[in-house]
Amino acid sequence: MRTVLMVAEKPSLATSLAHILSNGQSVSRKAINGACSVHEWVGSFRQEQAEFKMTSVCGHVMSLDFTSKYNNWDRVDPVELFTCPAEKKEATPKLRMTQLLSQEARGCDYLVLWLDCDKEGENICFEVINAVEGFMKKSCNVPDVVWRAHFSAITDKDIKEAMANLGKPNENEARSVDARQELDLRIGCAFTRYQTKYFQGKYGDLDASLISYGPCQTPTLGFCVERHDDIQTFKPEPYWVLQVVVKTSEGREITLDWDRVRCFEKEIAQMFLAQTKEFKETICSNVSMKEKAKQRPQALNTVELMRVASSGLGMGPHHAMQIAERLYTQGYISYPRTETTHYPENFDLVGTLRQQQNSPDWGAEVRELLASGINKPRKGTDVGDHPPITPMRAASHAELDGDAWRLYDYITRHFIGTLSKDCKFLSTTATFPIGSETFTCTGKTLLDPGYTVVMHWQALGRNETIPPFAEGETYEIQDVRLGECQTSPPDYLTESELITLMEKHGIGTDASIPVHINNICQRNYVSLGSGRRLIPTTLGIVLVHGYQRIDPDLVQPTMRSAVEEQLNLIAAGRADYNAVLHHTMEIFKLKFQYFVKNIEGMDNLFEVSFSPIAATGRAHSRCGKCRRYMKFIPTKPSRLHCAHCDETFNLPQNGNVRIFKELRCPLDDFELLSWTAGTKGKSYPFCPYCFNNPPFREMKKGAGCNTCTHPSCPQGMFSTGVSSCIECEAGIMVLDPSSSPKWKLSCNRCDVIIHVFEDAHKITVEEAVCECGAQHVKVEYREERSRLPKEATEASGCIFCFEDFSSLVEKHRAVQRPHTNRAPRGRGGSRGRSKGKARPPKDKMAQLAAYFV
Repeated sequence: MRTVLMVAEKPSLATSLAHILSNGQSVSRKAINGACSVHEWVGSFRQEQAEFKMTSVCGHVMSLDFTSKYNNWDRVDPVELFTCPAEKKEATPKLRMTQLLSQEARGCDYLVLWLDCDKEGENICFEVINAVEGFMKKSCNVPDVVWRAHFSAITDKDIKEAMANLGKPNENEARSVDARQELDLRIGCAFTRYQTKYFQGKYGDLDASLISYGPCQTPTLGFCVERHDDIQTFKPEPYWVLQVVVKTSEGREITLDWDRVRCFEKEIAQMFLAQTKEFKETICSNVSMKEKAKQRPQALNTVELMRVASSGLGMGPHHAMQIAERLYTQGYISYPRTETTHYPENFDLVGTLRQQQNSPDWGAEVRELLASGINKPRKGTDVGDHPPITPMRAASHAELDGDAWRLYDYITRHFIGTLSKDCKFLSTTATFPIGSETFTCTGKTLLDPGYTVVMHWQALGRNETIPPFAEGETYEIQDVRLGECQTSPPDYLTESELITLMEKHGIGTDASIPVHINNICQRNYVSLGSGRRLIPTTLGIVLVHGYQRIDPDLVQPTMRSAVEEQLNLIAAGRADYNAVLHHTMEIFKLKFQYFVKNIEGMDNLFEVSFSPIAATGRAHSRCGKCRRYMKFIPTKPSRLHCAHCDETFNLPQNGNVRIFKELRCPLDDFELLSWTAGTKGKSYPFCPYCFNNPPFREMKKGAGCNTCTHPSCPQGMFSTGVSSCIECEAGIMVLDPSSSPKWKLSCNRCDVIIHVFEDAHKITVEEAVCECGAQHVKVEYREERSRLPKEATEASGCIFCFEDFSSLVEKHRAVQRPHTNRAPRGRGGSRGRSKGKARPPKDKMAQLAAYFV
């Protein structure tokens, strides 16, 4: 019997697809990485019986990165990044995705790819193919081995139709994504590394851990700063408006509109006022009525969904697309990444609409629409990617949480609106001549609400009607006055307006637009104001003005839109991948070199806006070289700076840093510090010099004393290490000397913590080793606080095996502070003492020998 391996893009999608394709008969098991599942069943494939295995990846299997040699910021000139080797690495090694795919592919006859049907999905297709090549029965290059499913919604009909009409993955589209990844990596990293090192070493109050550049991100920021500049340079002008109030026969007072609208010369406006005041009444010279229509919306695409989510629902575009992705994988809506605004000719509009007829929210409107017959949707643009975003099955408020329901509610109402009638109204304009001036009054009378019944926020307002003025009738003038006003500056860009500008100028794709907007917010280039308006920070403004001073092309949208056009040509098979890559890279390399030569132009702007690093921060701890106090700079990224030595030392981020017992490092004489993520998080002592300049081969940059292999330092791993980590492969459980009186052991690699011997006076790690491989510890209590059996004041033994310690040892995971990068998690574990044996620590004598070599 043949075996078919099928791969989806997400675990939840794999579950839904397996349920549909197996008619609910699949059997599931956990995959080797624990994050994915494998669903198995027997069915028919290519007119013969076959065993099916459906599993998934978790987004991209591989990511592009430089070889390890070029990831050292201190030793590599950023200009080398334009030409240095780059390689594909596992995107998330912890998930062991290539191992999962190769194991499940072993002995399979066919591969069917169920990745999302966009360019990124095509790219992941080939990542999966490369991972399984050599493990299947036949090579993936053999015809009829690899197949691609094309679908736009997670419904029985769409999925089974996709299975019956399998195609082939598109290598050109995948190559265009490879090109974009490489361009963004090389250009972004070169500029980012150079800027970050140059400016963070000079200024102390930037409040940004990374001063990044991105070929799409920076033009996006440029739009926000351009609007800021328009506001700052705006000069208000006074103008005057002639206002006339007339009284109707019913006694209503109506303000008329002046045909000239406004006048910028006060003397002339006063002349018109004097002329008009001579009249006490006016005759209605004309009443015109015209039937008009407010057009129903076009079918919904991604950009419009993001715009409405931001302006109408108060959701950021990044958040809105995350919710839309979840609604799609759950089968509530069609694929949410599409540029098309035209329904395909064979799209079952009536069937999709009929699913909504029992809804308590809009069911009555749907039943009425089905009874009277749907209207032909407005013609939109068919880009050829996916159908517009539509609801695929009915949902209730109880099924979906707050934001998910609000987004689904809008998508469904928009879909119903596209099939409804236009909103029709009668526009009435009454004209009133007064002397040489003409005034009008305009109103709207609703004739047919059409689509606004369901899209109620677009309905006509109640105050838009006017009284029934009669032609030739005289009306009394109640008041004539001159109103003084001022022209006002534009407001800051809203997310919705920014999305429109990005789409217009070809910055990013429907998938990446929300990412770029999210990036400029997270990197402190803009802040989010009321009405979801994007207000540039000082850092964002200075960066954009600096680019404009040195090379405006770096911030203008024209360069990126030209690159996007070339990438689209690769996707269409009309441009050579290598030629586009080489040409674009050469242009940006020359621009980078010019930027570096003229960086003073940007630096002059930084000098005006930010404080030199020597004038920032507060005295903190002593330098090991000059013995003077270094300054602690708390703004991101937090650092220590020695003004005398003119050196800056990076510190651990997202936690609290303080002096540790006024002890010094035996290697460099710097005062030791301690870092903590809070009472429930990890903590460890560290030397600021060793943290930046690891003294031993085993230590990585950014490591604390808990990984230091100094043979005799009381804070080092040899003196405080108790056992190998009870969960992860490479970690050591180390006693944290800064945690007294709530003592704890913590892994120096992962986030496992063991709380031990609360209120103990002293804990020391002894030379004796338990049978399980862990070092013995000695605990000492004061008499009045002892928690040992029989109120003993001291005891020695293994924390895993000694019964007297069992009630005083508790394992759990560190609570991370927000916005930190979590360490890789282990495989979990129950609360309380580990029942398994701890692995022995690394051979101390071998490490001691390495220290002296």
